Amino acid sequence: MTQKCGVIAVVGAPNAGKSTLVNSLVGQKVAIVSPKAQTTRVRLMGIAIEGDCQMMLVDTPGIFEPKRRLDRAMVQAAWSGASEADLIALVVDGKGGLGPKVEPIAKALQDRPEPKILIINKVDIADKAKLLVHAERLNQWAKFDETWFVSAATGDGIAELKQALARSMPEGPWHFPEDQVSDATDRMNAAEITREQLYLQLHAELPYASSVETEKYSERDDGSVEIHQQILVERPSQRAIILGKGGARLKEIGSVARKEIANSLGRRVHLYLHVKVNPKWDDDRAHYRDIGLDWVD
Repeated sequence: MTQKCGVIAVVGAPNAGKSTLVNSLVGQKVAIVSPKAQTTRVRLMGIAIEGDCQMMLVDTPGIFEPKRRLDRAMVQAAWSGASEADLIALVVDGKGGLGPKVEPIAKALQDRPEPKILIINKVDIADKAKLLVHAERLNQWAKFDETWFVSAATGDGIAELKQALARSMPEGPWHFPEDQVSDATDRMNAAEITREQLYLQLHAELPYASSVETEKYSERDDGSVEIHQQILVERPSQRAIILGKGGARLKEIGSVARKEIANSLGRRVHLYLHVKVNPKWDDDRAHYRDIGLDWVD
């Protein structure tokens, strides 16, 4: 049997559902998901298999107008994730429609040499009458080889999309073992899981300008893992929000994150969290290296 293997760059505006789509195609969770825009910060590769084909899905940060160094690093990560891909998949929120953030992305794809497909997501909650209008307009901005209508959340259309993606991949040997679903390290994955809990539990209270870094990751003699993480915020008031009354909120964040990290690793986890105020954490080169982003001047 001839093997196939290729890279698919998944791009789009914030909150288009890219991470949910990648998780759905892989068949399990590899990227964190929250309703908060710009949840994905780094290029994360999910690895999906369809028959004799291995697909490396690069879940990129949402492309938006950058205002600060972290924003610029994320946008650079998104576009560099698309470079030299075997296929670029533009994911558009079918419910949100063609907002001001979608048009420039589609037009930027117009002259790129890579094959391109359009995936209109969230069709389960979208206005059905507008979906074809959106697709027609997007194909005027950038000519796509195929257009797909799916719901990553419900799975509608995902099996057919996955088969089509596999058909478009080039012949070549697989790059990863069959049972590997992501290229993220355990250390990075642990930090992402805690950051997801910050978003899910604090919602609008949590400032966008916060981050999580794993300071210590070590194995104990009994086979369990000890993890120390630092949650970085810009102001003391933000620290107070994360701590909660008597530290109750931080304890709950840690409890849920610990269980999910343990489930991900398949072993017991001892998780220690603390919150640090650093007004300039996003100007720290070492932090960018730790979370997998390039430093952008």
